[in-house]
Amino acid sequence: MRIGELSEYTGLSRDAIRYYERMGLLESHRSPNGYREFGAEAVPWLDYVRTARRLGFSLAEITEHGAALKDAPDSAAALTALFAEKIAVVDERMAELARLRSELEERSGTGCPLRPQPGGTAVLDGATWRR
Repeated sequence: MRIGELSEYTGLSRDAIRYYERMGLLESHRSPNGYREFGAEAVPWLDYVRTARRLGFSLAEITEHGAALKDAPDSAAALTALFAEKIAVVDERMAELARLRSELEERSGTGCPLRPQPGGTAVLDGATWRR
């Protein structure tokens, strides 16, 4: 199928499809007249890419793991392992955000919330000073 048909089937723009092709996420073959031709397997693959993006996977991660998943003897087990890794990343990010929220809350209403908090030290132009 040509890029226009693939765009219609997947709801992705032609530019997005070309971008995915440049990134190596998608393969096409050139017809004798120079048009890109995509196989029928491109539709479910692009659905997978779209779902993976929605679940927080970067295009680099999808590119890196896509071929391994296609060749995995048990793709469900491979996906479960990837999801476990992503859950750990999400958990760490949530912890970071909770710490950030807590610090913002502590600084709120203190006059200048961007002023250094008392009790710590800081380095400015090579000089150490106490807060």
